[in-house]
Amino acid sequence: MPFTVVIPARLASSRLPGKLLKDIHGKPLIQRVYEQAVKSDADKVIIAADDHLIEKVAQKFGANVCMTSTEHTSGTQRINEVITRLGMSDDAIVVNVQGDEPLMPVACVNQVASLLERHPEADMATLATKLSHDDEIFDSNVVKVVTNKYQKALYFSRATIPWYREEFKQQHVEVKQTEYLRRHIGLYAYRAGFVKDYQAMTPSPLENIEYLEQLRVLWHGGTIVVEDAVEEPGPGVDTQADLDRVIELIGKK
Repeated sequence: MPFTVVIPARLASSRLPGKLLKDIHGKPLIQRVYEQAVKSDADKVIIAADDHLIEKVAQKFGANVCMTSTEHTSGTQRINEVITRLGMSDDAIVVNVQGDEPLMPVACVNQVASLLERHPEADMATLATKLSHDDEIFDSNVVKVVTNKYQKALYFSRATIPWYREEFKQQHVEVKQTEYLRRHIGLYAYRAGFVKDYQAMTPSPLENIEYLEQLRVLWHGGTIVVEDAVEEPGPGVDTQADLDRVIELIGKK
């Protein structure tokens, strides 16, 4: 199954400036992400950079780099520019691997591409993992997803969904059944044609409330298929504390 991985790489970061170039045991973070992606079954891996500093660093470790506009406000917009520049066919499968996910398992990259291929009716495919710890269940930084019985997303939220009425009368209680508590993993697969269509969709009120881009798709009646990840990803990097944790985990490996 042919697919292309695109890694949106934005230099600016409010919580950890220049994080994609931070050193992790002798390699910049973006290189760690790229090296994971090239281990997948992807035919091509492209770094979609917005700054020539990222381009210069990426070229040093042999990456395929596409310079994109600094005006983009989302990774999807950046990917759309890559699709347009490369003239990709509408049915080509593109996997969006976040530039700050150095511990994204190769198996998950292959899985999300395969999931989309197996669901031609879906606009997007993504992954989730089960939640069981109180600190994550009630954490607004942990995005949750609820699906129907056909594995289609009903809603994504920073709030705790579904709300177990009896168990959650008080927060930080043990939930006996966590089957429907699922954390969304920010890994997406879509067809190039849909990415083009997405650019024409107006932002949704829910998207602006939750700050979750995928809600635009649901608002406009699109379909997102969700599957439990075959392997749980390690932490992404948003803060210095995240970076320190990733450095420690990679050091142990």
